[in-house]
Amino acid sequence: MVCPKCKSQNVTVQVVSETSLYKKKKGLLWWLLVSWWWWIVELFLWFCFTIPRLLIQILKPTRYVTKTTHHSMCICQDCGYNWKV
Repeated sequence: MVCPKCKSQNVTVQVVSETSLYKKKKGLLWWLLVSWWWWIVELFLWFCFTIPRLLIQILKPTRYVTKTTHHSMCICQDCGYNWKV
């Protein structure tokens, strides 16, 4: 393998793992079948039980999903240039 910047052959290849965290959202089927009537029920509950509803919203855990991707990175040992393979 040759470095594209300095044309050296002193290059190492490493596998890099990147993890990203994102909030899990509702699916399309839920929005089509449930959301239109759940909004009415939620509005009713909000007006009837404001304080308990606020406590539930504060204490309710947020669902997160992690996504891990792997890719190879080449690093030139002479000039320090790095690039994806």
